[in-house]
Amino acid sequence: MIRPDLESLPAYVPGARNERAIKLSSNECAEEPLPSVQEAMSRALATMNRYPDMGAVELRAALARHLGVDEAQVAVGTGSSALCQQLVTAAAGPGDEVVFPWRSFEAYPIFAQIAGATPVAVPLTADHRVDLPALAAAVTQDTKLVFVCNPNNPTSTTVTDAEFAAFMASVPEDVLVALDEAYFEYNRAADTPVATDVITRYPNVVGLRTFSKAYGLAGARVGYAFGPRAIIEALNKVAVPFSVSSVAQVAALASLDAQDELHARVDATVAERSRVVEKLGLSESQANFVWLPREGQDLADRLAAEGVLVRVFPEGIRVTVTNAEETDALLEAWDRAQ
Repeated sequence: MIRPDLESLPAYVPGARNERAIKLSSNECAEEPLPSVQEAMSRALATMNRYPDMGAVELRAALARHLGVDEAQVAVGTGSSALCQQLVTAAAGPGDEVVFPWRSFEAYPIFAQIAGATPVAVPLTADHRVDLPALAAAVTQDTKLVFVCNPNNPTSTTVTDAEFAAFMASVPEDVLVALDEAYFEYNRAADTPVATDVITRYPNVVGLRTFSKAYGLAGARVGYAFGPRAIIEALNKVAVPFSVSSVAQVAALASLDAQDELHARVDATVAERSRVVEKLGLSESQANFVWLPREGQDLADRLAAEGVLVRVFPEGIRVTVTNAEETDALLEAWDRAQ
């Protein structure tokens, strides 16, 4: 009754949870949604007997103004992860290839296999950056979609403008390129592509962002894609109907109206990131997490025993950065765990 190939499908692994520990394993915002956002969400609860606006018309219009694009160039979904899956579904099928950096967002290969496509993982560079020349070299006549995660999750590195321009010059125009900017708000790199600019230069690029991270709405599940109208139309065709709830839509709208407060929160996290990078002697990060390229399970277990949860990958450890209180707890636990 079930497709036999799903037996080999890797499971998506969420960050560890423990209500008695500080959770630095899922790249979440430590603060609650802003008061104005919570008020809007509370009011929306009274309408839960009705279906949400399937077209998310008001939210798409607000996002279009925010991004400087037309409404027809914006789609919303249940987090940017759902939009990633919609891109794969719209672009690829059996016999097609989906290319992505590795290690990167762990759902990329899962989404490819769900669609029946072939996942093609391209190793990062020695300094844990997305290897754009290698990504371009991996494109074949069967490639339909390439993911570029910038900043990359979990290594927190970025690509440069020149690297991206050379990459796009090498990729055929009939291959879709997804510039995944889930951590865009934390990115302080001066030399790196920005999707709102890139989509004006390349007809085969779509940008992806989310309200889950900087906006603190991970539990509401709302993200957005923007780019050429034909790509956005295809995304909407393969979306689950009514997938973005009424509460999520009003939360996103209220968040867009609170940019000053949100920027202050992000700036505070970036300051804490500098503290963590300096204390742990790490390379610069451009996300709300840092990357420790080392064998990590023993260290993660010791940190957990000290009340701090981090995320372990085969290639290293990812540690979320949040606020001053949790940074203090992390650094104290780090000293005790050594």
